[in-house]
Amino acid sequence: MEAFEVIGGTRLSGEVVVAGAKNSVLKLMAASLLAPGTTTITSVPEILDVSVMAELLRRLGCEVEHDVEAASLTITVPETLHHQADYDLVRRMRASICVLGPLIARCLRAEVAVPGGDAIGSRGLDLHIAGLNRLGVDVHNEHGYLIANAPGRLQGASIWLDFPSVGATENLLMASVLAKGTTVIDNAPREPEIVDLCRMLVSMGAQIDGIGSATLEVTGVESMHPTTYRTVPDRIVAGTWAV
Repeated sequence: MEAFEVIGGTRLSGEVVVAGAKNSVLKLMAASLLAPGTTTITSVPEILDVSVMAELLRRLGCEVEHDVEAASLTITVPETLHHQADYDLVRRMRASICVLGPLIARCLRAEVAVPGGDAIGSRGLDLHIAGLNRLGVDVHNEHGYLIANAPGRLQGASIWLDFPSVGATENLLMASVLAKGTTVIDNAPREPEIVDLCRMLVSMGAQIDGIGSATLEVTGVESMHPTTYRTVPDRIVAGTWAV
């Protein structure tokens, strides 16, 4: 049996730089789709999923520059987006489902492949679909894709989550910021990544109350604008250093 022997007695001191949170940066990248123009995200972790999401954004019509040394992303979003997120990329990263919300908000339609391991009827995807239905979006499964269509601008609504799904909340937040009226999401999760997404959306012009609580109130706006935003540090990495 292998074992580590730790000999203490030497006081540690100094500072370390904690990289941005993986679970946050991917959603911030998706949020950039809400505003035509150039958005910059800093403190970007050097992980494969960032490259996959960058390629997905390119397929949707964006220009993406990733400066690894500066740990930054520059995303230029066009006025007109492509609305289909292809399976060959989505299957590589479950978080890519988070483009559904901003695409339906901007394009009023979206076709997003079901991520590997998920299925229609699973509790997680059901919450995405039920919430979007409340906002006036028709969503159905067709040949492994979630096909979403809205007859016009999304409509604010009251949404109760049967359980506090991070992914569903992220999609519903991004869909509702451009909806007409007020959307209330109850039983929302309070994870730092949700707070981080809310703060970026606010920096883009969204109106969100209750950030950090289990009830999020979103007052829809006519349009969003690009921003420069720093990703929240990764709490797991920070905890590892602390230990």
